[in-house]
Amino acid sequence: MLAEIPDPRGRQGLRHPLAATLAATVCGILTGARGCKAIAQWVRNQDRTIWHALGFRRKPPCANMYRKLLRRLPAEALETAIARWVKDLVADPLPNTPLQGVALDGKTLCGTLADSMLNKHARSIHLLSLFDQQTGGVLRQLAMPSDTNEHKAALKLLKQIVLRGRVITADAIFCQRDLCEQIVADGGDYMIAVKDNQPELKAAIEAEFQPGFSPL
Repeated sequence: MLAEIPDPRGRQGLRHPLAATLAATVCGILTGARGCKAIAQWVRNQDRTIWHALGFRRKPPCANMYRKLLRRLPAEALETAIARWVKDLVADPLPNTPLQGVALDGKTLCGTLADSMLNKHARSIHLLSLFDQQTGGVLRQLAMPSDTNEHKAALKLLKQIVLRGRVITADAIFCQRDLCEQIVADGGDYMIAVKDNQPELKAAIEAEFQPGFSPL
């Protein structure tokens, strides 16, 4: 799947296959690497059999090569390839099987900028993601536009997966009528946690379960 991603580099002077470099990047991150230098060091510390298994035909590149490649590679292309891989691992639920838990959550990525690097006041990238709770794999995610809140973005994100046989879990920010109605209409279930930090919402929910008051 990584080999199907278009190579943003020119044909001249290519020393390392794109798929091998991306596979090394993914494996490095999965083992705790948080930068190009750490990724390059992790790969070079492996045995030659690992290099060949990843697809390298010679000694893996230095950190600068990863840095240049990842700056030019469209993030959506890599994300789509990984999502396809995860989808093969996490099949859509079958009828009459236990519900699959899927977590809906947003996260701001530290050390990132949503706009041009020249803009010192740009916002950090904020992603809204759907996680398979059994494997931890990201089923789908999208970058939050600056003019959209998580609730509105979730309506679009949930349309990208099969909800029948799945239960969506989320925190109180997603306790919205239209969002819950959409999940049910698409065949899914939901469980949203509302805690003491949302006192008015919590009180409103508790009131629905109190016995009715009658002056008689």
